[in-house]
Amino acid sequence: MAIITYNNVGISALAACVPSRVIDNYKYNLDVFPEEDVRKVVDKIGVFERRFADEKTCSSDLCYAAAEKLFADNNIDRNEIDLLVFVSQTPDYRMPATSILLQERLKLPMSTIAFDVNLGCSGFLYGLSIVYSFMEKQGLRKALLLDGETRSKVYSPKDRQAAFIFGDAGVAALIERNEKYGESHFSLNSDGSRGELIMIPGGGYRNMSSIETLKEKVIDEYGNIRTDEHGFMKGGDVFNFVIIEIPKDIKRLFSHTNSDIADMDYYVFHQANNFINSYIAKKMKLDTSKIPSTIHKYGNTSSVSVPLTIASELKDKMEGRKNLMLSAFGVGMAWATAIVPFVDCKISDIVEL
Repeated sequence: MAIITYNNVGISALAACVPSRVIDNYKYNLDVFPEEDVRKVVDKIGVFERRFADEKTCSSDLCYAAAEKLFADNNIDRNEIDLLVFVSQTPDYRMPATSILLQERLKLPMSTIAFDVNLGCSGFLYGLSIVYSFMEKQGLRKALLLDGETRSKVYSPKDRQAAFIFGDAGVAALIERNEKYGESHFSLNSDGSRGELIMIPGGGYRNMSSIETLKEKVIDEYGNIRTDEHGFMKGGDVFNFVIIEIPKDIKRLFSHTNSDIADMDYYVFHQANNFINSYIAKKMKLDTSKIPSTIHKYGNTSSVSVPLTIASELKDKMEGRKNLMLSAFGVGMAWATAIVPFVDCKISDIVEL
């Protein structure tokens, strides 16, 4: 049972960036799919708008803009950033690590520890746990956790199973050590036997890019089209996995920590789709007034969705101490639940790029 407790570390400030290009899902790809089919899909998943980065904008650009906003709004001394962790599955290059490039671009000192975390929808929680483990130790002053995704570039616009779900965004979180935070608890989990539920089968080193991996193919009786270098999901299997494992993990964490789930101020879930999150909330009998949502306006931004939802929906609600339950799940399969206190967290206005 991978449950970890950290002491006296927390997020002191948070900023987010989204692309300025707004996609109206009801009008998306009407030259590919019948309008009635589009409407049915959009109404079911609850994603009405998304943000798409242009061809030249990468995840690092969104994170850079968020970090600059964070620095400006909080008068942060860049020389005090001793750790930079960048979470993404859409990095700038295969190598070098994007975090190293961001260290230079953000003008952080060469003494800054910097590395990438390649993880999908649960990546922010995993990254937060990693940063907390560093920050518990003496010798580090401040840490920067960056999380960015340009998932619009991953999925085929001709595959209705994924074409209407994903969007792009980036976040920057400042993490510091202070006794006011008290305890934070994380449950981290993985199941590689379900690795094929969400996957990009081509373009890596197991199945390298070739004419064959880039060839468009009709993949089912519904006429959906993608290449082997596009992402795909087995939606039904993912749903069945989530509704069993996520409530179980939440209950295990609260039981292990002797905490009452009703005492949480907010429950922030990965914004997978409206149907999944509504089902979990109903199954767990959670107070829906405590569940912020951005799925309708930003779509599924993978690992960015949890902090983006906090930045978007809780900006003016974080004065004093707020106890949040965070839950994220997806690619891997990997999933995580956390009980995280926020104390006077400063949240910037969302910037557009």
